[in-house]
Amino acid sequence: MSKYRVIYSTMTGNTEEMARAVKAGIESEGHSVELIEVKNATQGDVDESSGVALGCPALGAEVLSDEMAAFVSTVNIQDKPIVLFGSYDWGNGEWMDDWELVMKKNGAKLKTKGLIVHTEPSSEDLEDCKALGKQLI
Repeated sequence: MSKYRVIYSTMTGNTEEMARAVKAGIESEGHSVELIEVKNATQGDVDESSGVALGCPALGAEVLSDEMAAFVSTVNIQDKPIVLFGSYDWGNGEWMDDWELVMKKNGAKLKTKGLIVHTEPSSEDLEDCKALGKQLI
């Protein structure tokens, strides 16, 4: 059985709700998953994972939270299967495009395009999050 990590940052709880749904999607495939707030995440969490889901809301002028930006700029994710997700309130989702580019430059193997949700996730959005978890496997 493989071990996966869902590492996330949240401001209003929307991205945390998405993280829980991604976790449920991975678990539905029979795999072990640990949900970790980015402030508590370590390089070891990434190293010991078969794949990592990273979630972060867009802040300010469509940027990652300081904690997530610091984490992804310092962690070695070379050749690690990754999926990205997050919520936003305004803008057009450019922050996710930028995040994908950063992760690719850092050597991550993105399994699919990042999943973005406008504000609070609907039940359909949460189903999409579960499907994203399955895509990580």
